[in-house]
Amino acid sequence: MPPFFLLYNHAVMRKILLLLVFFLAIGFFILSFGELENVLLTFEQSDGRFILLAVLAVTAWVLIEAYIYRKLYRLMDMDENLRHLILLAMAANFINVVAPTGGIGGIAVFTDDAQKRGLPRGRASAAAALFLFLDYGAFMCVLALGILVLFRRNNLNSGELFASAIMALIFSGLGALLYIGSHSGPQLEKVLGWLAHQINRVLRPFIRRDYLREARAHEFAQEIAEGLTILRTNHRGLIVPFVMALGGKALQTLVLMLTFLGFGVEFSAGTVIAGFSLFYLFLIVSPTPSGVGIVETLLPLALGSLRIDLEEAVIVTLAYRGLTFWLPIALGGVAFRLLQKE
Repeated sequence: MPPFFLLYNHAVMRKILLLLVFFLAIGFFILSFGELENVLLTFEQSDGRFILLAVLAVTAWVLIEAYIYRKLYRLMDMDENLRHLILLAMAANFINVVAPTGGIGGIAVFTDDAQKRGLPRGRASAAAALFLFLDYGAFMCVLALGILVLFRRNNLNSGELFASAIMALIFSGLGALLYIGSHSGPQLEKVLGWLAHQINRVLRPFIRRDYLREARAHEFAQEIAEGLTILRTNHRGLIVPFVMALGGKALQTLVLMLTFLGFGVEFSAGTVIAGFSLFYLFLIVSPTPSGVGIVETLLPLALGSLRIDLEEAVIVTLAYRGLTFWLPIALGGVAFRLLQKE
């Protein structure tokens, strides 16, 4: 369990962590300034009509995410207004980028907010964890289509298969933890405690201290298991949120198609599906925060293998990153600040 989550819920650490997030955000933008500048220059070459439609599609995607959270909150017998959930969804995305913790930092945003608003922390954590699982599950469906396209075009290589295998392991591992938590809180506590201990054991020779607070891992397991127990009697309540998650992935794919149109790049449906699946795959399995540097390098090459001119592939990649990464990050930073003022 990454340290950001294990510390975030302690009141004495709140102000320190807010400052940490602030400086992490500044550092992230400074280190990525070159990419951001290239993105802005790229949009000068675009057809503004299609880019505007793409921005509207991004807006719809954010709204769908908020509606998914609303469904999951209600599944947990909690009620929250849509405006607040929109802010939470954007802020969680922002935290996951500037303080990358495999999605756990975003869960901490919901947990902390629940505590401030008098809602059950465990149920909020469970809702956020289920959102992550549904999001990954929806992407696995798109990835399967993308892999099929690459296979039929004889463009599937070992690197893409390896990355897909990692993605499958992440999805399966998260699903297994949620299943265990829904049936046995003590068992989840044992598993998370064991994982934290093993991670500390591996990293202690390098950093000369415990990377994770094992006691906090046990506390987190107890909290989230409280919310996950609802799934034993109402697991069908996940069907609608999952369909909505698929809709969110369809909108992200639509944004890529509109980006192609915005720069006059010829494409096929298979190219768009495979391109999006590879983009999101690189984003998740990349060792850098949200694939910074990795996506910009590998996606143009992948699009090139799909018969897109390399120069056009670079332009599409930069523009798509601007729409689905930089724009949400900017809005997420604003949302995070607004939440702190409430």
